[in-house]
Amino acid sequence: MTASTDNDIIAVQARIRGRVQGVGFRDWTMRRARALGLRGWVRNRVDGSVEALFVGPRSIVDRMLGDCRLGPSLARVDAVDAEPATVPALDGFMHKPTI
Repeated sequence: MTASTDNDIIAVQARIRGRVQGVGFRDWTMRRARALGLRGWVRNRVDGSVEALFVGPRSIVDRMLGDCRLGPSLARVDAVDAEPATVPALDGFMHKPTI
């Protein structure tokens, strides 16, 4: 068995709650994730939260989750819940439709 490293590719599904819709949170997430070289997606949820899947090296995914706790300047983040996910076969980072 090998030890986990910061360079291991992981996937994390996150739910961001607070005032995160109508403040540019999805666009901010796309720009930030792309700048960090992450793969995945982001979408609004009808309950007012934002959901995202971040795929990349553990240290970069952790950094993105930390950034999501702050969000863009107009956002108010109350909570970021994150759980491990299966690493999907996808390229890039995209918006998905609201669910």
